Amino acid sequence: MVTENPQIFLASSSPRRQELLRQMGVSFRVIPQFSEEKHNVKETPEAFVSRLALEKATDGLLRQTNQQIPVLGSDTAVILDGNILGKPENKEQAVEMLLSLSDKTHRVLTAVVLKNKQKTEQILSTTEVSFAKLTREICKNYWHSGEPVDKAGSYGIQGQGALFIRAINGSYSGVMGLPVYETNILLNKFGILLL
Repeated sequence: MVTENPQIFLASSSPRRQELLRQMGVSFRVIPQFSEEKHNVKETPEAFVSRLALEKATDGLLRQTNQQIPVLGSDTAVILDGNILGKPENKEQAVEMLLSLSDKTHRVLTAVVLKNKQKTEQILSTTEVSFAKLTREICKNYWHSGEPVDKAGSYGIQGQGALFIRAINGSYSGVMGLPVYETNILLNKFGILLL
């Protein structure tokens, strides 16, 4: 719901985050974000996603004339054996990433920040995702679907990537990129009550 009087600004052009906000009934306006997603060597995955979410929200707020309206920043990372799996740069990288997730359980971290001129609220969602055993052929076919291109860990839970998932423990919407339950908690702290 993009309206003339948004409840929040969304510092993300992710169609999945927009879809989830619409599902929640939040009126918002998208502001593109320009922060670089570089991981510092000594940074834990939790600190990494939390910092990026905060940078996105802060950058978005600085570019708004009405700084009373909160800005939502969010970042998602797929973690396997303590390593952050980013978005694949090509088919080979995507296939190797998917094969590394095959028959294992990994974590998906999504940090959400809501910030206006007065205050900043932040929350972190952690979800465990267990993959089935994948073959190289399946991974290549999945790449050709176009789905892995812009997704951390090279898969989308809301699309054909769901075919790989044996079990999930945590937030389905968090794996998509915006944990609905946790986001609602933050919105309530800014007086935005959806129900």
